[in-house]
Amino acid sequence: MEEESDTRKINNSFLRDHNYATEGGILFTIPSNHTECFSLFPLPPQTKSEPQRRGEYNVYSTFQSHDPEFDYLKSLEIEEKINKIRWLPQQNAAYFLLSTNDKTVKLWKISERDRRPEGYNLKDEDGRIRDPSTITSLRVPVLQNTDLMVEATARRVFSNAHTYHINSISVNSDLQTYISTDDLRVNLWNLEITDQSFNIVDIKPCNMEDLTEVITAAEFHPQQCNTLAYSSSRGSVRLCDMRKQALCDTHCKFFEEPEDPSTRSFFSEIISSISDIKFSHSGRFLMTRDYLTVKVWDLNMETRPVQTYQVHDYLRGKLCSLYENDCIFDKFECVWNGSDSVIMTGSYNNFFRMFDRNTKKDVTLEASRENSKPRAILKPRKVCVGGKRRKDEVTVDSLDFSKKILHSAWHPQENIIAVAASNNLYIFQDKVT
Repeated sequence: MEEESDTRKINNSFLRDHNYATEGGILFTIPSNHTECFSLFPLPPQTKSEPQRRGEYNVYSTFQSHDPEFDYLKSLEIEEKINKIRWLPQQNAAYFLLSTNDKTVKLWKISERDRRPEGYNLKDEDGRIRDPSTITSLRVPVLQNTDLMVEATARRVFSNAHTYHINSISVNSDLQTYISTDDLRVNLWNLEITDQSFNIVDIKPCNMEDLTEVITAAEFHPQQCNTLAYSSSRGSVRLCDMRKQALCDTHCKFFEEPEDPSTRSFFSEIISSISDIKFSHSGRFLMTRDYLTVKVWDLNMETRPVQTYQVHDYLRGKLCSLYENDCIFDKFECVWNGSDSVIMTGSYNNFFRMFDRNTKKDVTLEASRENSKPRAILKPRKVCVGGKRRKDEVTVDSLDFSKKILHSAWHPQENIIAVAASNNLYIFQDKVT
């Protein structure tokens, strides 16, 4: 797969991990797991003379989402770092998104303003209130053109509902509700109500010593507003129907691949933990990402996945060292392309993998400033597992585990992707002929 690349280094040098989302093909938004700010990047406009003009990206807006807080009852510091963001479908000229740190979810409105009213009767040009006795005539206020301003306003703040750290949020297809998920509970919120939420999943045992798994991610079905799925640290996914009962502790479908006893090891439970789940745009399939593989499940078949893709199986022999440096606990995300025909996920050494579900082909690409210049064509990379290393191949021992792509996004209509590598944002697109 040939891609053209463009990279822009984010100003804050201490950024490490980023989440990405797209809305209507217009904006990429990048919150960092180590900062409280968003940066928004608009896609370049297309013209009749240059319908495929891409490659120039400028910062659209940057604003602070969360502030550090302190829970005095628990003597717990709540960091301002952003864990997840989710766009709401666009209803008007403004954009709306949800952002969350460990405890608090916020609904943001992002809007443009290029005019301002002038000629008030009761206020002067500086905004000071005028003495009504000095007004001798009335005038009609007018709108004057000004420089474009992008404003970010916090419209709702949803707090005080989670005992444990929030790991995911998902907007419902009814556009009225969303869920926020922590290690043991899933809460259902109305976007208009901030002081009340409904607990729809609670796996906390009476005795915490009996705890055997935690919730790792949850997501609403893209078309059915009553259906949601959540994954666990034991490699299973539960599909719930909110029409069945208010508390979805009992699932309607259970997806789990039986473990081969011959391959069981000390690390089996760790690497089977699901770090991300994504429904396909069609709603027919569900994709899960564990440490070594990406699996695609048909919602009509619970016994086994219909497709399993090995992301970096060459690391199976290095699990001991990965456990010692905590890399084995990294949480990689996965994304679908707009037609659900290709899936993408990240790996180490700034590699990211793409799998074509129709042709069964896969490719490994690298997001790196050293070999990715604007409009450069990316060459597939290969990892040498054993034997003689060929030219341009990388050995397993030479992989840099400090360079990893945990988060990525795919444009909903076009073949444009965004991936995070260290403190850089890389945007790739299909080669323009």
